[in-house]
Parts: sequence; C-alpha cells; structure tokens
Amino acid sequence: MRVRDITSAIEELAPLSIQESWDNSGLLVGSPDQEVHGVLVGFDCTPELIDEALQCGADMVVTHHPLIFGGLKNISPDDPVGLAVIKAVSGGIAVYAAHTTADKVIAGVSGTMAKRLGLVNVQVLDEETEGVGLGAVGDLPEQMSSEVFIQYVKSRLGLSIARCSRPLDIPVSRVAVCGGSGSSLIGKAMASEAQAYLCGDISYHHFFTPKGFMVIDIGHFEGEVAICDVLFSLLKKKFPTFAVRTSAKLGASNPVFYY
Repeated sequence: MRVRDITSAIEELAPLSIQESWDNSGLLVGSPDQEVHGVLVGFDCTPELIDEALQCGADMVVTHHPLIFGGLKNISPDDPVGLAVIKAVSGGIAVYAAHTTADKVIAGVSGTMAKRLGLVNVQVLDEETEGVGLGAVGDLPEQMSSEVFIQYVKSRLGLSIARCSRPLDIPVSRVAVCGGSGSSLIGKAMASEAQAYLCGDISYHHFFTPKGFMVIDIGHFEGEVAICDVLFSLLKKKFPTFAVRTSAKLGASNPVFYY
C-alpha cells in the first residue's frame, strides 16, 4: 500500500478541487509514493497524535484539520505545529488532511451531523454546485418545542453544554447545521426557513436573533469530530484487511475545556 492509494480513496469522497481557496487540505508531509503499513485517523495533527502513530506502528496520519494551515516561517520544537512536523518527518509519518473538502460534501461533516440528529429531506445549505457546498438543512421527523429540541440536540450529539439564543415560542421542525465555525451561514440558515441553526464559534452579537429563529453553538470540535468515524469507515471499507485505526485519545483531544 502506498500513500497515493489512501489519498485516492479519500478524494473519491472529498476531492481536493472543491476545497476553499484559503484551505490547505491534501498531503502535507510525505510523498505519494511512500509505502504505508498502517493509518491512524485523528481530528487535529498534534505532536501527541504523531507519538500515538509511532507507538501503534502507523506510518500515515489522516486528520480533519490541516497540520500546516498558514505559512510556516520557522519549524521549532517549542511550537506545537513545529514539533508535530519535526516528529512526523523524523518518524517517516505521512500526514494528510481532509478539511473543507470533507466539509463540502453531504456525506461529510455537516451531513453527518444532520444524520446524527435524525433529519430527513437533507440538502446542502449553501450549495455551490449540485450536492457540493457548506452546511446542511433538513426536517425533524416530528416537530418539538425549542426547550425539548435543545435537550434532544445535547443527547444526540453527546453535549454537556450548548450556548443558545432565546428559546422560541413556536415549534422547531426544520433545522440547519454547519460543523465547525458557521456564523457566516446564519443568513443562509434563516433563508432556508429553518427555525434553528446549529454550528460552532458563534459570537455574542449573533445571539440577537429575529423572531422565529434561534442559534445554538454546539462547539467547534463537537460539530466536526464525527468526521473521524466517516474517514475510518471509508478506509476500512475500501481496504478491509489493511491496518486502519482511530486515535484512542480522540474523545479527549478537544483543546477547549469546560468547567
């Protein structure tokens, strides 16, 4: 097995051509011709994830967030990104990221969130071309009060906390979602006739919502982490006898702590 075999399988689902112009999805460390004996799937490419790959015998790491996002002016072990790069290169670990490529397909980040919520009639929220774009919108199997819906969201997504705008005095039946930072799509969510919109990284002023519409900040990590299961399942189905595993520390890898 070579790196190009793994990347080709991922790009059948999430092609690099659809990534946002500011993004850095793709192969970030290593060669497409590098031989691979095992793959470790994680959320962020941290030094700890590279250490875990070395310990379990994986020589390729696949993550959602890119290890190298902006330009690197230096590579230092005092910086987490620099340390991860150093560990990956010295350990012969190839690093690949499926970031906005996985955000913009309905089988990716937002579509998975919609599925976890049990939404039906799901469509892309901000469609660029047919079936490609950010976010998703769909209908609940049955309408519910906003208070019941908030608890439903927390239960379905495994949340201990959710930041919400004022609860509605009308039932919630249509829901828009976007994994990760999604405040830029609030207007699209309102235009979709959704009563509720779920995403992460909502700022204070966005919680002043118009009548009949509410936003719920579920957290950046919480809205996207399920993509790791999608990537694992994709690779395991494509290569059933190949060594693919998900990070054993995935659940504890959220850099945001709640007290």
